[in-house]
Amino acid sequence: MKVILLERVERLGAIGDVVVVKDGFARNFLLPRSKALRANASSLKMFEAERHLIEERNAETRAAAEKQGSKLDEQSYIMIRQAGDSGQLYGSVSGRDIAETVVAEGGKVDRSQVVLDKPIKTLGLHEVKVRLHAEVTITIKVNIARSADEAERQAKGENVITSQFEEDQAAAAASAADMIAGGAGSIGDDRDFA
Repeated sequence: MKVILLERVERLGAIGDVVVVKDGFARNFLLPRSKALRANASSLKMFEAERHLIEERNAETRAAAEKQGSKLDEQSYIMIRQAGDSGQLYGSVSGRDIAETVVAEGGKVDRSQVVLDKPIKTLGLHEVKVRLHAEVTITIKVNIARSADEAERQAKGENVITSQFEEDQAAAAASAADMIAGGAGSIGDDRDFA
Protein backbone atom coordinates (compact mmCIF):
# COMPACT_ATOMS: atom_id res chain seq x y z
CA MET A 1 0.00 0.00 0.00
CA LYS A 2 1.27 3.49 -0.85
CA VAL A 3 1.16 6.04 1.97
CA ILE A 4 2.23 9.65 2.53
CA LEU A 5 4.20 10.05 5.76
CA LEU A 6 2.96 12.79 8.09
CA GLU A 7 6.03 12.48 10.35
CA ARG A 8 9.47 10.94 10.22
CA VAL A 9 9.33 7.16 10.66
CA GLU A 10 12.59 5.36 11.35
CA ARG A 11 13.87 3.21 8.46
CA LEU A 12 10.98 4.40 6.30
CA GLY A 13 11.24 8.09 5.46
CA ALA A 14 10.64 11.73 6.37
CA ILE A 15 7.60 14.01 6.29
CA GLY A 16 5.99 14.08 2.86
CA ASP A 17 7.67 10.95 1.50
CA VAL A 18 5.44 8.62 -0.46
CA VAL A 19 6.45 5.08 0.42
CA VAL A 20 5.19 1.58 -0.21
CA VAL A 21 4.58 -0.47 2.94
CA LYS A 22 2.85 -3.73 3.72
CA ASP A 23 -0.91 -3.42 4.09
CA GLY A 24 -0.95 -4.66 7.69
CA PHE A 25 1.72 -2.17 8.78
CA ALA A 26 -0.25 0.67 7.22
CA ARG A 27 -3.66 -0.42 8.58
CA ASN A 28 -2.49 -1.42 12.07
CA PHE A 29 0.23 1.13 12.81
CA LEU A 30 0.67 4.09 10.47
CA LEU A 31 -2.94 5.03 9.72
CA PRO A 32 -4.47 4.64 13.23
CA ARG A 33 -1.64 6.63 14.83
CA SER A 34 -1.93 9.43 12.25
CA LYS A 35 1.61 8.87 11.04
CA ALA A 36 0.52 8.53 7.41
CA LEU A 37 -2.30 8.99 4.88
CA ARG A 38 -3.25 6.68 2.02
CA ALA A 39 -1.54 7.95 -1.10
CA ASN A 40 -4.21 9.04 -3.58
CA ALA A 41 -4.88 12.23 -5.50
CA SER A 42 -7.12 13.86 -2.87
CA SER A 43 -4.74 13.00 -0.01
CA LEU A 44 -1.78 14.43 -1.95
CA LYS A 45 -3.67 17.70 -2.55
CA MET A 46 -4.70 17.91 1.11
CA PHE A 47 -1.15 17.15 2.29
CA GLU A 48 0.41 19.82 0.05
CA ALA A 49 -2.15 22.37 1.25
CA GLU A 50 -1.40 21.62 4.91
CA ARG A 51 2.30 20.77 4.60
CA HIS A 52 3.54 23.91 6.35
CA LEU A 53 1.14 23.33 9.29
CA ILE A 54 2.28 19.72 9.64
CA GLU A 55 5.94 20.76 9.55
CA GLU A 56 5.34 23.52 12.13
CA ARG A 57 3.56 21.07 14.45
CA ASN A 58 6.43 18.62 14.04
CA ALA A 59 8.99 21.34 14.83
CA GLU A 60 7.08 22.29 18.00
CA THR A 61 6.87 18.71 19.27
CA ARG A 62 10.55 18.15 18.43
CA ALA A 63 11.52 21.29 20.40
CA ALA A 64 9.47 20.12 23.39
CA ALA A 65 11.08 16.67 23.18
CA GLU A 66 14.57 18.21 23.01
CA LYS A 67 13.82 20.31 26.08
CA GLN A 68 12.58 17.26 27.96
CA GLY A 69 15.53 15.23 26.68
CA SER A 70 18.07 17.74 27.95
CA LYS A 71 16.80 17.06 31.49
CA LEU A 72 16.87 13.26 31.14
CA ASP A 73 19.92 12.66 28.93
CA GLU A 74 22.71 10.70 30.68
CA GLN A 75 20.70 10.44 33.91
CA SER A 76 21.25 7.32 36.03
CA TYR A 77 18.46 5.35 37.71
CA ILE A 78 18.84 2.61 40.32
CA MET A 79 16.58 -0.44 40.27
CA ILE A 80 16.74 -2.99 43.11
CA ARG A 81 15.92 -6.54 41.96
CA GLN A 82 16.43 -10.06 43.28
CA ALA A 83 19.11 -12.09 41.53
CA GLY A 84 21.10 -15.28 41.88
CA ASP A 85 24.79 -15.56 42.73
CA SER A 86 25.73 -15.55 39.03
CA GLY A 87 24.04 -12.17 38.48
CA GLN A 88 20.98 -13.52 36.63
CA LEU A 89 17.77 -11.77 37.66
CA TYR A 90 14.80 -13.77 38.97
CA GLY A 91 12.73 -12.23 36.20
CA SER A 92 13.60 -9.40 33.86
CA VAL A 93 13.49 -5.63 33.57
CA SER A 94 11.20 -4.43 30.78
CA GLY A 95 10.51 -1.06 29.21
CA ARG A 96 7.52 -0.64 31.51
CA ASP A 97 9.73 -1.09 34.61
CA ILE A 98 12.22 1.47 33.34
CA ALA A 99 9.48 3.99 32.48
CA GLU A 100 7.93 3.58 35.96
CA THR A 101 11.32 4.18 37.60
CA VAL A 102 11.94 7.33 35.54
CA VAL A 103 8.45 8.67 36.33
CA ALA A 104 8.89 7.87 40.04
CA GLU A 105 12.02 10.04 40.07
CA GLY A 106 10.31 12.99 38.39
CA GLY A 107 10.92 12.27 34.70
CA LYS A 108 8.27 12.13 32.02
CA VAL A 109 8.59 8.98 29.88
CA ASP A 110 5.99 6.64 28.47
CA ARG A 111 6.76 2.91 28.28
CA SER A 112 6.38 2.96 24.49
CA GLN A 113 9.25 5.46 24.31
CA VAL A 114 11.74 3.09 25.99
CA VAL A 115 13.67 1.20 23.31
CA LEU A 116 14.80 -2.26 24.42
CA ASP A 117 15.80 -4.92 21.91
CA LYS A 118 15.23 -7.53 24.61
CA PRO A 119 14.43 -7.42 28.34
CA ILE A 120 17.37 -6.93 30.71
CA LYS A 121 18.08 -10.14 32.63
CA THR A 122 21.38 -9.44 34.42
CA LEU A 123 22.70 -7.21 37.18
CA GLY A 124 24.93 -4.29 36.24
CA LEU A 125 24.94 -0.96 34.46
CA HIS A 126 22.89 -0.86 31.28
CA GLU A 127 22.50 1.97 28.76
CA VAL A 128 18.93 2.30 27.53
CA LYS A 129 17.71 4.43 24.62
CA VAL A 130 14.57 6.52 25.05
CA ARG A 131 12.91 7.86 21.90
CA LEU A 132 11.07 11.04 22.92
CA HIS A 133 10.26 12.01 19.33
CA ALA A 134 10.92 10.47 15.94
CA GLU A 135 13.97 12.74 15.66
CA VAL A 136 15.02 12.92 19.35
CA THR A 137 16.61 9.92 21.08
CA ILE A 138 18.45 10.09 24.40
CA THR A 139 20.35 7.56 26.51
CA ILE A 140 19.81 6.89 30.19
CA LYS A 141 21.77 4.58 32.48
CA VAL A 142 19.98 1.92 34.50
CA ASN A 143 21.88 0.47 37.47
CA ILE A 144 20.30 -2.88 38.37
CA ALA A 145 21.51 -4.26 41.71
CA ARG A 146 20.42 -6.45 44.63
CA SER A 147 20.88 -3.68 47.22
CA ALA A 148 21.62 0.03 47.45
CA ASP A 149 25.18 -0.73 48.61
CA GLU A 150 25.73 -2.97 45.60
CA ALA A 151 24.32 -0.30 43.29
CA GLU A 152 26.76 2.23 44.74
CA ARG A 153 29.69 -0.16 44.18
CA GLN A 154 28.56 -0.81 40.60
CA ALA A 155 28.29 2.93 39.95
CA LYS A 156 31.97 3.28 40.97
CA GLY A 157 32.87 0.70 38.32
CA GLU A 158 33.22 -2.44 40.44
CA ASN A 159 32.00 -5.73 39.02
CA VAL A 160 30.13 -7.03 42.07
CA ILE A 161 29.66 -10.56 40.70
CA THR A 162 33.41 -11.06 40.18
CA SER A 163 34.18 -9.43 43.53
CA GLN A 164 31.72 -11.73 45.30
CA PHE A 165 33.23 -14.78 43.58
CA GLU A 166 36.76 -13.73 44.60
CA GLU A 167 35.61 -13.10 48.22
CA ASP A 168 33.97 -16.54 48.32
CA GLN A 169 37.14 -18.18 46.95
CA ALA A 170 39.32 -16.37 49.51
CA ALA A 171 36.96 -17.39 52.35
CA ALA A 172 37.01 -21.03 51.18
CA ALA A 173 40.82 -21.03 50.99
CA ALA A 174 41.08 -19.47 54.47
CA SER A 175 38.63 -22.04 55.85
CA ALA A 176 40.62 -24.88 54.29
CA ALA A 177 43.88 -23.49 55.70
CA ASP A 178 42.30 -23.24 59.19
CA MET A 179 41.13 -26.83 58.98
CA ILE A 180 44.55 -28.07 57.94
CA ALA A 181 46.33 -25.97 60.60
CA GLY A 182 43.95 -27.25 63.27
CA GLY A 183 44.76 -30.87 62.44
CA ALA A 184 41.44 -31.74 60.88
CA GLY A 185 41.79 -34.82 58.76
CA SER A 186 45.35 -35.68 59.86
CA ILE A 187 46.19 -39.36 59.59
CA GLY A 188 48.98 -39.48 62.20
CA ASP A 189 46.70 -39.86 65.24
CA ASP A 190 46.31 -43.57 66.24
CA ARG A 191 43.77 -43.10 69.04
CA ASP A 192 40.38 -44.69 68.56
CA PHE A 193 37.50 -42.42 69.59
CA ALA A 194 34.80 -45.06 69.27
